[in-house]
Order: sequence, then structure tokens, then C-alpha cells
Amino acid sequence: MYIYKFRVLNDETDGFVRDFEIGAKQTFKDFHNAIIENVKGLNAKELASFYICDRKWNKVKEITLLDMDADMEEFQQEEEIEEQDQYLRNKKTTMDEAVLCNFIDDPHQRMIYEQDFMHPHTFYIELIKSCEAKENKKYPLCTHSCGELPKPLHLRKEEDFDDLLEEENSFDADEDDYYDSDDLDGLSTDLSEDMGLM
Repeated sequence: MYIYKFRVLNDETDGFVRDFEIGAKQTFKDFHNAIIENVKGLNAKELASFYICDRKWNKVKEITLLDMDADMEEFQQEEEIEEQDQYLRNKKTTMDEAVLCNFIDDPHQRMIYEQDFMHPHTFYIELIKSCEAKENKKYPLCTHSCGELPKPLHLRKEEDFDDLLEEENSFDADEDDYYDSDDLDGLSTDLSEDMGLM
């Protein structure tokens, strides 16, 4: 069996690298699961897509986690569906039916993997090697791991925000810089008189 070795980089973190070895006859769903298992911070319940790219990272074909065509049909007229279905058949397929070797036609094949479209993470993938599989090894396999994703803003703990606010609001001040309640009452009365409200 032949395997592919892919390098995965992330656009949010310069030091992020993952290397994966995966069988040529395995599916993009297998690759997706390997990424989810080996990258902390990814939510396995979120949608994801692979995009087969050209040498300039232009997206050529989308491989989706789920088949969204059924949902689209509920909202489209029959004639529109017929034209759209043909387009989707040419452009999209699902990960569980997409075998890697059927989509690799470049010795340095490039792909983009996008996960969680509400709080997106984008990964740039490049084929760096293809070779014979080693015996007694179970694929896919993460062979190199460096760096972690930054914690998404929506998942940061409340204490993180409290600490941040405390830092921003902290400053050195003399006791004379503070107003007491009598000062504020007097200020309110003076302003009212100036504005002719009293």
C-alpha cells in the first residue's frame, strides 16, 4: 500500500505544523478525523470542507463533510435544482466517498481544509512525499506535531476577560483624584443651575 505524507500549516499561528501519513486508498473523512484528533481546539461537531487547489492555492473542487444538496432542494424550484445539481456534481463530493488517490494529480498537491464556519480555522496542506507503507503501522498517523491554535475568543474563560479588564482599568492615582458622593451631588446641582434647569 502506498501512503501520502502531508504537511499541515495554519494561517493563525506561524509555529503550527502537523505532518500526517495516510493511505492513498483512505478517504478524506479519515484525514478529517485525524486532523480533529490531533489539533486541540477543533470542535468535531462542526462542519468542515477540504478544497483541492492548484499551485497558487486557488480552490478547484470542494469536498464536504456532509451532503447539503437535500437541504437545498427544499428551497429551490425544480428547474433550478436540475441546473444546480449538475454544478454540484461537478464541484462537490462528500469526504466519506472521496478516496485520496482519486484527487491527487500533483506530486506537491495543495489543499485547503476549513473547519467550523462560524468561528473558522483555515489550514494549508501540501503533499511532501509518497512512499510504500510500513508494516505494522496503522494509518492515518500524525508523525510530527508543533504549536497549538490560539484559543478562540468565544471560548475564553470569563476570568480571562476579568483579568484583562482589571489590567486596562488599573492606574496610579492620588486619593485627591477620587470624588466622594457629596462632590458628585454638588457637581450635579452646579450643572443644573448652569443649564437653567433650577
